[in-house]
Amino acid sequence: MPQLNPAPWLAILVFSWLVFLIVIPPKVMAHSFPNEPTPQSTEKPKGEPWNWPWH
Repeated sequence: MPQLNPAPWLAILVFSWLVFLIVIPPKVMAHSFPNEPTPQSTEKPKGEPWNWPWH
């Protein structure tokens, strides 16, 4: 049975992992986002208690 020969499948596996680990990450990390997030203030907003009549 030719599908049990591990030689071509091992080479395909190693080559695909090399592509995933060496070629793709720099391409993904080169993208820049048009809207960079701005840091928000660490102050908590003041909340007013509700005074609804519950009857």
